[in-house]
This record gives sequence, structure tokens and C-alpha cells, in this order.
Amino acid sequence: MLRRLKEILNRGIEKIANTLEKTLSDKLVKEIKEEDLEKISEELIIELVEADVALEVAEGMVRDFSKKIIGSKIGLLDNKKDFIRSKFIETLYDYLKRGEWDKDLVELIKNSQKPYKILFMGVNGVGKTTTIAKIAKYLRDHDFKVLVVAADTFRAGAQEQLEIHCQRLSIPIFKGKYGSDPAAVVHDAVRHAVKSFYDVMLVDSAGRQHTDKDLMDEIKKVVKVLKPDLKILILDALTGNDAVNQAREFDKYVGVDAVILTKIDAEASGGSALSIIASINKPIIFIGTGQRYDDLERYRADYILSRIIGE
Repeated sequence: MLRRLKEILNRGIEKIANTLEKTLSDKLVKEIKEEDLEKISEELIIELVEADVALEVAEGMVRDFSKKIIGSKIGLLDNKKDFIRSKFIETLYDYLKRGEWDKDLVELIKNSQKPYKILFMGVNGVGKTTTIAKIAKYLRDHDFKVLVVAADTFRAGAQEQLEIHCQRLSIPIFKGKYGSDPAAVVHDAVRHAVKSFYDVMLVDSAGRQHTDKDLMDEIKKVVKVLKPDLKILILDALTGNDAVNQAREFDKYVGVDAVILTKIDAEASGGSALSIIASINKPIIFIGTGQRYDDLERYRADYILSRIIGE
């Protein structure tokens, strides 16, 4: 997980430390100047891009890292590698921190009017159905009465796929007929949830390409009827810049409150995940770390950081 990014950052730290070692070899104390870093900074940007980090993020990270060390005074006997590593970690943490959510989902639901309505959105293939099942189990395990709503009346097999998960978890599901209006299904589901005193509704929506205007208009209608308390976009950690574009388009059409990032366990390079976290400008509630129902972690910058820079 995130292996390639870890290798590149460690190599970059080594190279910069060695460069500084050479430039400081004849002085007891020297101030680090911009020209000391120019060549190695360009090389680091290229390596980060080759590890699937978006160019904009790679340039920003290297620029911010350089700002942290330019002007610093290092003694001849100081440990250059430890100094460079600490500044690298600070920079990386600053970028990962952008994804942290300052709320707690369990507390949010506890303190809100019931049923608390969560709408899940995302393109096909991002792991939306499995993620809904994981969230359903997570909330059920926190003693909430959960109803899953299969409002994807568009894709053949979508409701059956979700129903299988619900059967395995013994969690009730509300379905509509294929071809029916998803907004009508949602309307009926809300009435049922209120009548049956459910705490939470987890509403699946049809996977849609963010470039398909008709399908995006359909989800607007669902949002209007459901009036969700939380709109969560599911993004695939493997897709990098495309995930960033998805987030921007969904936010433009219907608004995105937060994100769940899936397939972190499969993201060997780490670059795509870092690009998404740094670029979407949305909080990340959870990350998916496997296929089991318990493979769900609350997003924390220090958790991701430890996976990138840990020994």
C-alpha cells in the first residue's frame, strides 16, 4: 500500500541530504539557498509524477517543502538526513491534513432528527455498493436502526447486488422496480423509514458518469425529494485525476458534503491517492482498505502518513 510513493520520498530525502552534505563540506555553518535545491527539486517533481502524483500536487509539495528549508542554517556536524526528513514529513502531513473531517458520523446521527438521510453517489466501478454495506454494518454496530434504500433502478443487477450484502448482514432493504422513477422510490422509502422509526437511511443512487447530463439531472431530482442530511461521493483511489474531476462535477451539479476513498489497499504507488486527497477540497470520512465489511477506516492524516513514511 502506497509503496512507490514511500520509495520515492525516501530516495528524495537521501539525495537532498547528500547534496547538502557536499555543499556544506567546507563550512561549519551554512544557510540553505534556493540554488542548492534547484536541480534536485526538478528531479523529485518528475519522480513524483511518475508515481502517479498529479503535476500540480507534485509541484506544490516540492515548492512548499523548499520554503520550509530555504534560509535554514545547518552546521557541519548536524544530521542533514534527519533535518530533511522532518521537513518532508511536515510538508506531506500538511497535504494529507486537507482531507480530515472535523465531525464524527456517529455523533452527528445521534444529535440529528431521525431518520438521518445519507445519499451515496459515484460512477460505476468505484465500489459504491460494497461501501454502503460497510457503512450499514458500521452504523448497525453503533446501535442504530439502519435501512438501506436501493434507488438504482437503472443498472441491471444493482438492487440484487445490494440485497445480497444486506441479507448477509441481516439489514433491511427497501427496493423499487427496475425502470421506475428513483425519486419516487426515495419518496416512498422516506415514508416507510419515518413510519418504522429508522435512525438512518443509506440511499444508493445509480452509478453515473459525471459527464452524463441527463443522469446528473436525475440525481438532482433525487436530492430534491430526499433532502439528504449528508451527500457522500465514493471515489476510487486508483483513478487519480479522474477522481478529482468527478468530485468537481458532482459538487457543481448537486453538491458534495464528504468523500469515501475506496481501494486504498490496492493503490501500490500511492500517488493517485495523494493527488485526490490534496486536490478535491472535500473532507474524507472513511477509506476502504479491503473487501471485508470491517475493512473501513476513519480517514486520518497520521494513518496515511505512517503508511507512506513508516519503516
